[in-house]
Amino acid sequence: MSGERYLLDTNAIIALLQGNKALLQQLKDAEWVGISIISQLEFLIFPNLNDADKKYFNQFLQRVNVIGLTTEQLALMATIIDLRRQYKLKLPDAIIGWHSASV
Repeated sequence: MSGERYLLDTNAIIALLQGNKALLQQLKDAEWVGISIISQLEFLIFPNLNDADKKYFNQFLQRVNVIGLTTEQLALMATIIDLRRQYKLKLPDAIIGWHSASV
């Protein structure tokens, strides 16, 4: 293991599931790989997703950590709001950005 930790955004998930060799190589020896619950939702709402894609994605979910957010995490929510305002990010990107900083 390389000790590297990666939180993948939706675009990276798509690239990985499409077999992007460079990304596969980079993640091969990672200590930890995760995705945000937001990225999971973003992926699952793609209009052209078929049953085979969903099955493949569910297999992928078994191999990564899915990071969520709960209503009890008030300080974290404040950080997400600050990130959104400071960098003028869309809310999902601010949440994913917070997750990236926290893992």
